[in-house]
Amino acid sequence: MGLTARFEISSWDEQPFDEGEGLAKLTRAVVEKTYSGDLDATSVTQWVMAYQPDETAAFVGIERIRGSFGGKPGSLVLQHVGTYADGAATADLTVLSGTGDLAGATGRGDFRADPAGSITLDLA
Repeated sequence: MGLTARFEISSWDEQPFDEGEGLAKLTRAVVEKTYSGDLDATSVTQWVMAYQPDETAAFVGIERIRGSFGGKPGSLVLQHVGTYADGAATADLTVLSGTGDLAGATGRGDFRADPAGSITLDLA
């Protein structure tokens, strides 16, 4: 099942946990999003980010999305592995687990925020 959706960030709480002169700044953020399109859902993500002095960043995250996926109720947990550069965050996504009609789901996808947000998922 291929799904495409847009998202809006409804809250962003980011805190540094390690930084210093000449070092990448390390932060963690808890972010809530609302999805529309093939996903009618809300989510919460925890990201860990490393900001470089050149204003690029690398990040990893775990996201739980709850709602309707192409008309099927349930939830998914996604793993994000991504980068930020030139005003855009992009990530590769891996489905880690699902519940409801998505129990046993597997799949991959991608994410982009520039600042408009979009996600695509290919679920099996």
